[in-house]
Amino acid sequence: MRPTIGPIRVLVADDHPVVRRGMTALLASLDGVEVVAEAATGEEALREAQLSRPDVVVMDVQMPAMDGIEATRRLAALLPGVAVMVVTMFEDDETVVSAMRAGARGYLLKGAQQEEILTTIRSVAAGQFVMGPGVAARLLGHLDPAPPPTPAVPFPELTAREREVLDRIARGHGNARVAADLELAPKTVANHLSAIFTKLGVSGRTEAVILAREHGLGGGTPDSGP
Repeated sequence: MRPTIGPIRVLVADDHPVVRRGMTALLASLDGVEVVAEAATGEEALREAQLSRPDVVVMDVQMPAMDGIEATRRLAALLPGVAVMVVTMFEDDETVVSAMRAGARGYLLKGAQQEEILTTIRSVAAGQFVMGPGVAARLLGHLDPAPPPTPAVPFPELTAREREVLDRIARGHGNARVAADLELAPKTVANHLSAIFTKLGVSGRTEAVILAREHGLGGGTPDSGP
């Protein structure tokens, strides 16, 4: 983070002379900003940054020989106290993410308003991370983790009712309680159990309970009661 005293020292790196001079003139007109160097390539940006020690480097992405992403990565290693603010026409996900991973603290699109540029320069110089409108939403959407996969339903060969019956016997419930809880006739519960044993290939209740608990049914701890 830079000292709060004095103007923010800025280096402008862009391979297009007209764009570079226009950005330099714009920044020079802002209160509290001083342009201390210019660069037309990534290599020049590295050299000028080491010579002039700016607070902020306004970095274009597409430059010959060494692009702005690689220059940002090297600057972050060489001069970690220097904040890089990428100003480019590219807003695709790959470019945005690559710039942030390289160590850029700010990302604006060319054509940003004067006040937005000044605010971003002040923010990144103070150690903050700033994205232009729209770019932030794209980045967050790209970085958000995928939703966790939906857990597989245990024993898909069973009907929903049969899984309910199996879950309850895995809790230690007897047939009478299962029938009462599910509002079924005791004979119906017995028929479901017979079907469950056949479909799961088990010899009886005990094996069915063990298999059910291994697959997460029964809540892990048997309930008390008939």
